[in-house]
Amino acid sequence: MNDTTNIRVLGLNDAPSGMASVWREAPTPSYIVDEARLTRNLEILARVKRETGCRILLAQKAFSMFHFYPLIRKYLDGSTASGLFEARLGKEEMGGETHVFSPAYREDEFDELLQYADHIVFNSFREWRRFGEKALSAGAVCGLRVNPEHSTQDTPIYDPCAPGSRLGTRIADFEPEALDGLSGLHFHTLCEQGAEPLAETLDAFEEKFGAYLSRMKWVNFGGGHHITKTGYNMELLATCIKRMQEKYGLTVYLEPGEAIAYHAGDLVATVLDVVPSGGSTPPVAILDASAACHMPDVIEMPYRPPLYGSGEAGEKANTYRLAGPTCLAGDVIGDYSFDEPLARGTRIVFGDMAIYSMVKNNTFNGMTLPAIIAAENGGWHIVRSFGYEDFKGRLS
Repeated sequence: MNDTTNIRVLGLNDAPSGMASVWREAPTPSYIVDEARLTRNLEILARVKRETGCRILLAQKAFSMFHFYPLIRKYLDGSTASGLFEARLGKEEMGGETHVFSPAYREDEFDELLQYADHIVFNSFREWRRFGEKALSAGAVCGLRVNPEHSTQDTPIYDPCAPGSRLGTRIADFEPEALDGLSGLHFHTLCEQGAEPLAETLDAFEEKFGAYLSRMKWVNFGGGHHITKTGYNMELLATCIKRMQEKYGLTVYLEPGEAIAYHAGDLVATVLDVVPSGGSTPPVAILDASAACHMPDVIEMPYRPPLYGSGEAGEKANTYRLAGPTCLAGDVIGDYSFDEPLARGTRIVFGDMAIYSMVKNNTFNGMTLPAIIAAENGGWHIVRSFGYEDFKGRLS
């Protein structure tokens, strides 16, 4: 390994326990997932399970680093999937229950899907009629996703209750006469939100679909619950869970993704060059990490990712616009300020990069994917690194 003694890493004083050395020594760009922080989240979720009797599943769409699945399955009940490959990964690597939901299932994949999934959630009564008999014959537990039509967020791309949503059956399209064989209802309306929006949604759900809950055995509250975030209202969550248990005798499922790996991972990057100010804009620090390729939610959401040792633009003495090295003009991460000027070779560390970033990354422009590193057992090691063949093999 190259000598890293003199590498300047911003934010080292704020580094979580045990992370300073890996931030300095790891190749860049790299995603680093910290076992200690991941375990902290899992212990919180395990306490929710113990105190409420609910069941909690890993939503793999947010975090699919199966290196840590043996750890996660010690605390949780299984996984959820959005299609065939996630279902297979969950079944083979996580074990426990494997739940699958898709807006529409493929005829040529459904038989194989039933080899991995023990719970199949249908998006509509059309899908239920099309595949339900086959699913039940294979021994799968079947449910229906419903749309409570109650929006609690301001970002339409992440709002399953937005007008025209294809996700879930509305009460206007509900067919009570077709419920035989269905044992649960599922709703998913939240995105990184607290218990208060859940309670609102539960009111809307019960108002529209409560008349049918006595015919069910379980209800799934979906994901988007920020349970492991400081300040989350655990008491209100417990009230929501117990309401369904005590009033209707239902088993309650939660399927968070972000809560499991919340702030458990970082993305370490290096400054490649600094482009002087264009006048009205700050100087641009070009990194070896890309918003478009390595943290696409920054553009898609959009949001400004946390960065250790930094402040808002203008808060500290030196403000820079951080950007990636691709040809996309909008490959911009955001404006940040620092106590000292940035220079070529400076390392910076983005926080909360274990969720969604790794599962959504891409190789646009031939960008190399960041290495994936596990910080565990007092040290760190590269779980997976990527090269030319990974890029080449995607398209031919």
